[in-house]
Amino acid sequence: MPYLFNTPEQQQEMLQAIGVDSLEALFSTIPQELRLDRPLNIPPALTEMELQAHVSKLAAENVGPGSRVCMLGGGAYDHFIPAAVDEIARRGEFYTAYTPYQAEASQGSLQTFFEFQSLICQLTGMDVSNASLYEGGTCVSEAAFMAMRVTNRHDRVVLLGSLHPEYRQVVETYLKHLNCEVVVVPCVDGSVDPADVDAAMDDQTACLVIQHPNFFGTLEEAEQLTEIAHKYGALSVVSYDPISLGILKRPGDYGADIAIAEGQSLGTPLQFGGPYLGLFSCSEKFVRRMPGRLIGQTVDRNGKRCYVLNLQAREQHIRRDKATSNICSNQGLIAIRAAVYLALLGKQGIREVAELCCQKAHYAAEQLSQIEGIELLFPERAFFKEFVLSCSEGADFLLRKARQAGFDLGPELSRFEGTDGSSADQTGVLVAITEQRTREEIDRLVTALKA
Repeated sequence: MPYLFNTPEQQQEMLQAIGVDSLEALFSTIPQELRLDRPLNIPPALTEMELQAHVSKLAAENVGPGSRVCMLGGGAYDHFIPAAVDEIARRGEFYTAYTPYQAEASQGSLQTFFEFQSLICQLTGMDVSNASLYEGGTCVSEAAFMAMRVTNRHDRVVLLGSLHPEYRQVVETYLKHLNCEVVVVPCVDGSVDPADVDAAMDDQTACLVIQHPNFFGTLEEAEQLTEIAHKYGALSVVSYDPISLGILKRPGDYGADIAIAEGQSLGTPLQFGGPYLGLFSCSEKFVRRMPGRLIGQTVDRNGKRCYVLNLQAREQHIRRDKATSNICSNQGLIAIRAAVYLALLGKQGIREVAELCCQKAHYAAEQLSQIEGIELLFPERAFFKEFVLSCSEGADFLLRKARQAGFDLGPELSRFEGTDGSSADQTGVLVAITEQRTREEIDRLVTALKA
C-alpha cells in the first residue's frame, strides 16, 4: 500500500478537526509510564536505489520450494498448480474486486463463488458449502461453535488426539473462557481406537472432531467414528485433505454433519505460510447455523438468472453477539483459485492426482524404511500421502542430513506437545510426497541418507 508522511501543516489541520491543540494533548489519556521516553532506534534513511538493493538482498535469502525438493507435510503441501490458475486469478476483475456486498454490482464475483460452493459440495458429498473461511485451523473452531448452536450443548467438545496439534490449540484457545470442556481422546500407534472414543462421549457432547487422514497421515475409522458421534446425539465434524477425496470416501457419503479442510492444496502455493483457505460444508438442515457467506442463484424481475448473498451473518448487518461470519476479500481470492483448480482438473483429474500422491508416498516409505536406522513409526497403519519416519539418531540428525542433500522434510513431531503420547515424538519426522515428486528425487534422497 502506498504511504506518504503527513506534513506538520496537515497534522495541525487534523488536530483542529478533532478539537485538540497538540499531539501531546491527543495522547494525554496514555499514562506516562507507558510512553517511550527515548528516540526510536531507527537506522539512517536510505536512498531509493539503496533501499531497493537492500530489500533485494533480503529477498534473496528466502528459499522457496522451487530451489529445493520439498517433502514437507503437516497441513501445507507442495502440489502442482496449473499455469491457468494464476492467469485467471490475476485478472483484474478478480484481483481487484472487493467483497461483493452489493450484489447488483458484483455478479461476476458472486457467480464465481457460487461455482466454488458447487465444486466443494461435489468434492465432499455434502449438501451445502459456504463461500470459504480463513484457513483449516479456525474452521475447526467454527465447526465446534456451529455444533453448539445446532445441538444446544455448550459444555463439551471431543477431539481425536490425532487431530493436527495446532488445530487443537486453536480450539482450546477459542473455548478457554466459555466454560466448555475440551476432551482429547489419546492417539496410540498413529490412530485412535474407536472404543476409546465411545468411552469419551456422553449425551452432553456437542461434536466429535475427526481428522481423516489424520495429522500423522494415517487413516481413521471415520465412518465408525461418525456412527459413535450420532449415537450420543453429537455432530460428526470431519477435517479432510481435499486431494485425498479423489480416492477416499467423501465425508457426505458416510454421514458427516460438517466437513472442513485447509484448502491450500487446491491451487495455492506454499507462499511462506499464507494466506490460505478454509473449506466449510454441512448438511442442508444445518444451513441456518453455518458461519460465513452463502451465495445463492435466483432470477431477477426480468426472469434472468442472477446471484445473491443468501446468508451473510456479519456483525455489520446483525447484532455483534449473533454474528457468525468472519471472511474477507483475501480469502475470496484464494477461493477463486480453488474453484479454477477444481474446474481445470475435474473429477478424473483429482482422482489421478490422489492416486499419484498415494503411489509415490508408498514407494518412498518402502525405500526409506529399508535404510539402517530409519523405520516407519506406524508400519501397520494405512496412509494416504504422508507418513512418519523414526530415526535412531534422532529427528534433528535426519533433518540435517536431508537438508544437506537439498531435501526439506518435516516438521519433526517434537515441535508439537504430546502428539502421539510416547517417546517417539523425539525421533519422528513427517514426510509428505505429492504428485510433484519424482522417482528420481525419491531415489536420490534414499541414496543421500544411506551415505
